[in-house]
Amino acid sequence: MSDLASTSRFTDRVADYVRYRPDYPAALVDWLREVHGVTPAWTVADIGAGTGISSKMFLDAGHAVTAVEPNAAMREAAVARLGGDPRFTAIDGRAEATALPDASVDLVSAAQAFHWFDQQAVKPEWRRILRPGGRVAVYWNSRRLAGTPFLEGYERLLLDHGLDYSSVSERYGDDDHMRRWFGTGLRGMASFPHSQRLDLQALRGRLLSSSYAPRPGHPGHEAMLEALARLFAATARDGHVDFDYDTRIFLGVPDPD
Repeated sequence: MSDLASTSRFTDRVADYVRYRPDYPAALVDWLREVHGVTPAWTVADIGAGTGISSKMFLDAGHAVTAVEPNAAMREAAVARLGGDPRFTAIDGRAEATALPDASVDLVSAAQAFHWFDQQAVKPEWRRILRPGGRVAVYWNSRRLAGTPFLEGYERLLLDHGLDYSSVSERYGDDDHMRRWFGTGLRGMASFPHSQRLDLQALRGRLLSSSYAPRPGHPGHEAMLEALARLFAATARDGHVDFDYDTRIFLGVPDPD
């Protein structure tokens, strides 16, 4: 991991994050509803909500959402985007210390930021804020590393030009890790295909939204963008590339340590 704190490493990437990061597939909410009985009446605490991508998904599905986000710039972006909805609230809090009252929410949502949390310290905190019968949903978009020339070339680009790409990518848990994390409290897991279709400008923004991409002024910035342009020219079809993901979700209540 870099020397930047996890709560601040996206501060200078907020605009790209808002415009170019993917949302989540509708099938994820359908699964929560149809398989696990989650209804719009369930209140949601969206932990590490960032710019509000996951919060918007739950608002659109009819839920009241409290976004918990320690990064001021990202939290302000979420408020600018979603603050007009009376069901939305954003607070300054951390995954391990949310500042939410005891037994105050029905669903804890932890999306793309989960790998930055202290995954042991969050367990008692999330159990504390859950109402009886509540659940924890942990999910993220996992970029496919192979399967097309573009996906394989993009992975090579990150390995060649990313500042701490390998250490960041290793933080994501696999299925076995998440089974251990939930323990006997795991109630379900699923995977859904998801994709973005990006032109060169959007692909550039998607790359620059990543915390390991060198920013303007860094010696590796221009070389990375030149490599990206070459990859796009070699792999684009009809002026676009497909940025493919598998969206993984795990649901339950983690066992106490």
